Amino acid sequence: TSITTGRPPGEHGVVGYRVALEEGVLNTLRWSVGGGGLKDRPDPRTFQPCPTFGAQRPPVVTRAEHAGSGFSRAHLADVRMIGYQDRGGAVDAVVDAAGSAEAFVYAYWDGIDRTAHEYGFGERYDEELTACDAMVAAMLDRLAPDTALLVTADHGQVEVGERMLTLPGEVSALVDRQSGEARFRWLHGHPDSVTDLLAASQEAFGTSAWVVGVDEAVNSGWFGPVVTPAARARLGDVALVAREQVGFVDPAEVIPIQLICRHGSLTADETLVPLVGVVT
Repeated sequence: TSITTGRPPGEHGVVGYRVALEEGVLNTLRWSVGGGGLKDRPDPRTFQPCPTFGAQRPPVVTRAEHAGSGFSRAHLADVRMIGYQDRGGAVDAVVDAAGSAEAFVYAYWDGIDRTAHEYGFGERYDEELTACDAMVAAMLDRLAPDTALLVTADHGQVEVGERMLTLPGEVSALVDRQSGEARFRWLHGHPDSVTDLLAASQEAFGTSAWVVGVDEAVNSGWFGPVVTPAARARLGDVALVAREQVGFVDPAEVIPIQLICRHGSLTADETLVPLVGVVT
């Protein structure tokens, strides 16, 4: 969302993978709370209020199954969607759109992210990197002269595997619910328990994570120089931000597969991503 809007999370309001709302915790990728679809609640257009791509309405090449999702309507509002089914279709769509006198084309490929989540940094991951390199080469071979092709990512990954940490009783007793993701977990405390929750969390996880209260996280600029009231309301009370190769378990978070690689924290491996540019 920060790539498509040019704004930090404190302004666009998509402050994590699972976001706390009054009616529950929103899974932004599924646009659902507790496994049930919200349809237009919350309205993607008001949940994420910032214009995308400077309101220029460019063509966006993405998987066809993503085109009408709530998350796409939030972070890709008002664009012209072009759906693809496979790797070859993605290359064709980019080349065709760029060849139709478009000044700018945005494309998203999820293969590297998906492969790392499911298989880790092994042979399958190397194969996906090789295949993506071939995708870029195929685009460069077919794009018109003087076309700039930029390749980047929205995050890195770290291999966590089974190194998932459960909240000890002295912490969980103070927690009403959790949001965020395994490597940036928000704890929402019971009323009048926030001070004790922060102290207990720092005692339990201070060696493996940055453990901070919401005021420190906001004042440190983690979400940008401006944090709107709407974005602030979606944050928890205490953040567990993994410093080691670990994640934090939320029993309410249901994932159909075990994720080997994860992301969301502030480590260099997750926040420093390449940007490669070539002009044909």
